[in-house]
Amino acid sequence: MHDAYEPVPILEKLPLQIDCLAAWEDWLLVGTKPGHLLLYRIKKDAGTNRFEVTLEKSNKNFSKKIQQLYVVSQYKILVSLLENNIHVHDLLTFQQITVVSKAKGATLFACDLQQTTTGEERLRMCVAVKKKLQLYYWKDREFYELQSDFAAPDIPKSMAWCENSICVGFKRDYYLIRMDGRGSIKELFPTGKQLEPLVAPLADGKVAVGQDDLTVVLNEEGTCTQKCALNWTDIPIAMEHQPPYIIAVLPRYVEIRTFEPRLLVQSVELQRPRFITSAGQNIVYVASNYFVWRLVPISIASQIRQLLQDKQFELALQLAKMKDDSDGDKKQQIHHIQNLYAFNLFCQKRFDDSMQVFAKLGTDPTHVIGLYPDLLPSDYRKQLHYPNPLPTLSGAELEKAHLALIDYLTQKRSHLVKQLNDSDPSTTSPLVEGTPTIKSRKKLLQIIDTTLLKCYLHTNSCLI
Repeated sequence: MHDAYEPVPILEKLPLQIDCLAAWEDWLLVGTKPGHLLLYRIKKDAGTNRFEVTLEKSNKNFSKKIQQLYVVSQYKILVSLLENNIHVHDLLTFQQITVVSKAKGATLFACDLQQTTTGEERLRMCVAVKKKLQLYYWKDREFYELQSDFAAPDIPKSMAWCENSICVGFKRDYYLIRMDGRGSIKELFPTGKQLEPLVAPLADGKVAVGQDDLTVVLNEEGTCTQKCALNWTDIPIAMEHQPPYIIAVLPRYVEIRTFEPRLLVQSVELQRPRFITSAGQNIVYVASNYFVWRLVPISIASQIRQLLQDKQFELALQLAKMKDDSDGDKKQQIHHIQNLYAFNLFCQKRFDDSMQVFAKLGTDPTHVIGLYPDLLPSDYRKQLHYPNPLPTLSGAELEKAHLALIDYLTQKRSHLVKQLNDSDPSTTSPLVEGTPTIKSRKKLLQIIDTTLLKCYLHTNSCLI
């Protein structure tokens, strides 16, 4: 585990109970139980994790009951479920733009910004009204019907768009409804013992679907895209995707995990959290009934350092690819992490996997050969450095390691032979920065041939 976020208090001991949240850019909207809508401006102090919080607007007469808020900053509108109907307000003035009269009796809605073939964004909305799903699209400051209503098997309790499908959680089961004109319905699986469904949209267009303390990822066909479910330490109440992390609100704390590799990253203790919302990448708010916290990301550089210490190379690589460094620096760090990863695979005695990574990286073959005992001249071997002590190999393990090396060197040899007449020197990279590499292709070929001979002698003398 490592720290990915630091929780920072934003609002404390609010006099009104929080019922829902929404956020965009530097703004946080809080819908309260008495129906007041509060708008806060959240400005980060430069160089610190402290925030200047200002109540910019308080609309005491917004509604008798604020059930759900959704901000569409691209259209500067606020879509909300108020007293069981869908209302749209101007995001800057809170002036009402329209009410979807057909949606009277609504209990839930889900919006989606869809990229059209022309590159434009189109806002779609699905509204649950009793045992029906209504579909709308936004145009000219109005919601229009997208297609005829769908009959649902029960009253939807949770739902999210999933590309051209909608994943809906009912009391007992999950269903996938396809937007194919026919409204094909696919029954997925039961909600679990809790009978409390949870469907959360993911950044890549898929959905995370909960079954008690498990979460699976589904695509628009309703197919599970992960080998294994995520297993939380309690039953999630709400979820937010902040790649590479998935953040779940649990009854006593917030838990942060990754899908791939499947890791528990961090548990953040907060007092009875209930809600989570995001204003985009790296801006996440969590709220209880009377408190709001912001989850401030720990710098990627710090996270990578910690992950490398913990030998979590796959996650370190994902974070390195997200860094804002110049292309050269980013490439160098990614290469360094990949070398550490390949070396660690070797130390774990996953020889084939290790050789495959080294082959892709273009690591100097002599540095790879140096991982093995008695294959390089001792004078040259002494010049090589490795991140950690090498594993001791013998017997069947050593034979398995030699077979992996034979495959790797055969591939490298073939590659070098094709380049033998090139005038440019060989461009292999060191396993550890600062370690000398061999530039001459002829010399590399000689070392590879000698090593292959030694490996064959070790593994199967009849191959010679």
